Amino acid sequence: MRIATWNVNSVNARLETVLRWFEEAAPDVACLQEIKCVDEKFPAEAFERLGYNVAVHGQKTYNGVAILSKAPLEDVRKGLPGDDADEQARYLEAVISGPRPVRVASIYLPNGNPIGTEKFDYKLNWMARLNAHARELLSYEEPLALVGDYNVIPEARDAAHPENWLGDALFQPQSREAFRALQWLGLTEAFMTADGSPGAYTFWDYQAGAWQRNNGIRIDHALLSPQAADLLRGCVIHKDVRGWDKPSDHVPLVVELEV
Repeated sequence: MRIATWNVNSVNARLETVLRWFEEAAPDVACLQEIKCVDEKFPAEAFERLGYNVAVHGQKTYNGVAILSKAPLEDVRKGLPGDDADEQARYLEAVISGPRPVRVASIYLPNGNPIGTEKFDYKLNWMARLNAHARELLSYEEPLALVGDYNVIPEARDAAHPENWLGDALFQPQSREAFRALQWLGLTEAFMTADGSPGAYTFWDYQAGAWQRNNGIRIDHALLSPQAADLLRGCVIHKDVRGWDKPSDHVPLVVELEV
């Protein structure tokens, strides 16, 4: 099973590019973030024609997540538990049915900028809620993949120029500590386990020629439960997609599990 995660930065604005990648890569499961549309405006039919079942948790103009799967989707959960007042569409969870079901979550973690504001507090609170929910999911002792745009640069090696991010919410000690706390629950970071190559990034800003100069950061991650980590066979960043016409500023990350 190949599980992809991709912040598409508006699915409708980049639909041609997104569909091209789906046709070429043909992931079994794809978790999309920042779709930037309500559920009714998600181009579900375009993906259904490619053989995908679709679940969407959208929001007008901002945020929004989706899960697309060639196998049926079961036990769909919209929204991250822990705050009933939170209206931002940043979390979608489903079980991919099959001989060996896999629970998957599409995560669009808050950016948190600027630091010192309620936006940074929201980021840290959201990560605490994710930690609590991950604890619950791990108690099921099943294959679990928490994938998405975490908006966290885990280590200095995950940025081409870490010194440029010292004042950014993505690289604050509190953000990085919260990310490590997730791993300490028993979650395995797929890319670092399967590859770990230095200079591997998933995001390049549109400004200042970041892509042309490979001034990137690695903020899209896949965290696996022990039962999923045992099935891990590879993890690949599809870097070339950033050079396509009308690209997202993120590229797909694809995890392969032997299911």
